Order: sequence, then C-alpha cells, then structure tokens
Amino acid sequence: MSTLEFNQLLVNNAEFLKPFAITLTRDSEAAKDLFQETLYRALANKDKYNVGTNIKAWLYTIMRNIFINNYRRKAKQNTIFDSSPNEFLLNLNQVSVGSTAESNLRIKDIQQAIHNLPEIFRNPFLLYFDGFKYHEIADMLTEPLGTIKSRIHFARKLLKSQIE
Repeated sequence: MSTLEFNQLLVNNAEFLKPFAITLTRDSEAAKDLFQETLYRALANKDKYNVGTNIKAWLYTIMRNIFINNYRRKAKQNTIFDSSPNEFLLNLNQVSVGSTAESNLRIKDIQQAIHNLPEIFRNPFLLYFDGFKYHEIADMLTEPLGTIKSRIHFARKLLKSQIE
C-alpha cells in the first residue's frame, strides 16, 4: 500500500475516533490531543498496518493504548509540591522531648489498670503484651484459641474504659 493510499484510508476512517476520545478523556481539549496523537502514531507506524485488516480496530487500539499509557504516567507523576516559604522545615528531623514525669505517671496509671484487671483477663493480656502469639498463649494456659482471643479483646476494652 502506498503512502497516499494509506493517508486517504486514514482520513476516511479518522472521524469515528473523536467521540471515542471524548468518552475516554471526558474533556474536549484532552480528547483533541489524544486524537492528534493517535493520528500521528498511526502515520509513524503505517508500515505495521496489515493491508486488508480492519483499520478502525487498529486505530481504536492505538488510541486506547495511548490513553492507558498517559493515565499510568500521570498516576506515577502525581506528586504534591509545597510552595510555602518554610520549605526548609519540610525534612527537618525534630525530636520532641516530652516530660518524663508526665510519662511516668501515665505508665503507672496503665500498670495499675492492668493490675486491676480480673485474673482471667490479665494473664492472657500480659502474655500477649510480652509478645506471645495467640496460639502460644492458648497452649500455655490450656484454653481454646477463641477463648484467649476474646479474653484479650475484653481486657483491652476494660483497660480503655479504665484509662479514659
């Protein structure tokens, strides 16, 4: 197929791409850009078109692939820029120093609340707090796994209500 024949075939079958571009982009300006890019790629790759195949399907595929590639590229480049004048503070590693007396009081309150838990909840909770897995606690206390999970859950609820 000669270049002139291909160009004529392309011009005759290009108009159907405009509604498809609008459907993909939902923006008339972006649709025009997509349409133009599709025609450019079709012209640049005319040697890859097989004579006798459906040119509309070929053009649809080109347009769809361009749209998908652009979408993925935009998703990767979706970054947020901070244009505030205090840019030097963005990555500044600041360490806040809390009051050790206040944190000691909180720890004592938490320890007292744990101590006040009923033994049936306290033992599984303390084992879980020490890093044991549910199944390990169940084996140690010779209780079913579900029972251990529910006791730890109720211990957490009781602690939360006591500390608040």
